[in-house]
Amino acid sequence: MTEARKRRTRPAVQLAKIEKAVRSVLEAIGEDPGREGIRETPRRVARLYQRIFSGIGQDPAKDLKLLSVKNHNGMVLVKDISFHSMCEHHLLPFFGKIHIAYSPAGNRVTGLGSLARAVEILSQRPQLQERLGNNIADTLEKALRPRGLLVIVEAQHLCMAMNDAGRSSARTIYVAARGTMLRAPEKAAAFSLLGIRSTRRGRACANPK
Repeated sequence: MTEARKRRTRPAVQLAKIEKAVRSVLEAIGEDPGREGIRETPRRVARLYQRIFSGIGQDPAKDLKLLSVKNHNGMVLVKDISFHSMCEHHLLPFFGKIHIAYSPAGNRVTGLGSLARAVEILSQRPQLQERLGNNIADTLEKALRPRGLLVIVEAQHLCMAMNDAGRSSARTIYVAARGTMLRAPEKAAAFSLLGIRSTRRGRACANPK
């Protein structure tokens, strides 16, 4: 299947359906969809959803450009990749930073832009923080086949903040580890180089594949 055909088979966002659904929600909560301040809200929400769910049906691996670097025996670390996604349980945003560390094998590395693009594609769909971390790790592991890989997702969740004011600044941390990064020394070294001293402020879960 050609790339052009694959693009055509991606599910199209049905803007009219979204607008109709938003009007129904406004009516259901007791609002008047025809009121001046929210008359254009269904259209705005539909256009927004078209953008923030643009990762549905896209394969992040296709944007990963592989590079060959001879005698690469070190560790690649990328810190503070910004992301925002939508919690699939409440359709409210969660957002934060993603840190990636990997030990290349076979001289295979990828560009920083490719990593950021993979994060963008995988976050622009209804998601869970844990799944997002594993999706990124699985994509990179399949493409790069590194000796070790670590993906750390730090996020704040509006669904939690809006349900409990006392948790408005709470931060959740999820860790997906692969290969040699499952070993405590390698993982500790990556955490240290990324400047992450402790995961006590959030929830840390090493998740072996």
